[in-house]
Amino acid sequence: MDMYDCVNIFFSEGAGLDMVVQDMIDKNEEVDYDAFGHVRIDNINPGQWFAKQFAESLDADKTLIQKSGYFARSAKPGGRDLELIKKSAFMAAEFALNGRSGLVGLDENNNDELGLIDLQLIKGGKEFDTSQSWFQDMLLGIGQK
Repeated sequence: MDMYDCVNIFFSEGAGLDMVVQDMIDKNEEVDYDAFGHVRIDNINPGQWFAKQFAESLDADKTLIQKSGYFARSAKPGGRDLELIKKSAFMAAEFALNGRSGLVGLDENNNDELGLIDLQLIKGGKEFDTSQSWFQDMLLGIGQK
């Protein structure tokens, strides 16, 4: 910081959310939840909270928080991607037309079959397991170790 006059800190959306929520609870501040019982990250703004913590500990004169928005993908979809997208879209439309709500995806609780997943079963804060074979295979397939 002394050499370049700044510090850049990147973290994923929701990172450290448990610390922010606990701090709010400790200060008797209201924590907003969505209809599914998930903490409303946009209302809490963890980036702002962490910026304040770091600014105080680093004795920074000013801070700047920039949100990157949502990152969807960085490469052209392959044939398998396109097939999954197509099947998911048609299945989602069919469920919606039949009055059923949820999330269409490959369900790890149903033999990784494509289907409608109840939104109540989707819980935030779950750590991603990078040791899963499909993820390791994908890394090898795109030339990463």
